[in-house]
Amino acid sequence: MDVRNAFFYLFAAALLFAALRVITARNPVHAVLYLIFAFSQAAGVWLLMRAEFLAILLVMVYLGAVMVLFLFVVMMLDIRIERMQGALKKNLPAALVILAVVVGQMVAVLWLGFPDTDAAGELIAAQPGYNNTRELGKLMYTEYVLPVQVAGVILLVGMIAAIALTLRTRRDTKAIDASLQVHVKAEERMRVVQMPAVRRAAAAEPAQAAQEEIKP
Repeated sequence: MDVRNAFFYLFAAALLFAALRVITARNPVHAVLYLIFAFSQAAGVWLLMRAEFLAILLVMVYLGAVMVLFLFVVMMLDIRIERMQGALKKNLPAALVILAVVVGQMVAVLWLGFPDTDAAGELIAAQPGYNNTRELGKLMYTEYVLPVQVAGVILLVGMIAAIALTLRTRRDTKAIDASLQVHVKAEERMRVVQMPAVRRAAAAEPAQAAQEEIKP
């Protein structure tokens, strides 16, 4: 076993452990932290596959932005652990079926492998002047231009929907209209009411009695 295979098994074992702890951790904050650890190990696996651009993109986008956002959202939300446990027990059979399918695919890949693809990848990466980012960009904007455009439209629709939901009018919020504040007059904002002075006799009598008791 060479150094590359040793690092692959190390990253793969850590990735499987982190993924298992994501779905078994009782604390949602701990689950998000394990998910961040899983993404970091996946980035290491991609580095071993000579996909440097994807590995850096995974670290910068998911670990640097998305997962940190998830962490703050989970910390601010009041999540009921009892309800989550009930949902997990209800969906356990479907989860076990999906787990069996994923494990079967992983075993098939590890057992059979892709000898032709691995040899071609090693040959292409060994060429002088090879740039992983440039080759990925060529594939995205030539052979896979339609999926890239569809993904961009979906992200644009999601962004517009999020902005629309944020800017909707709510009755329980105290919004400030600057135009109404500018045109308001002083006499409309405050009214002076004349009220006669009232002496609080009930409060003054106990204070006077207490002073008389203190005197010798």
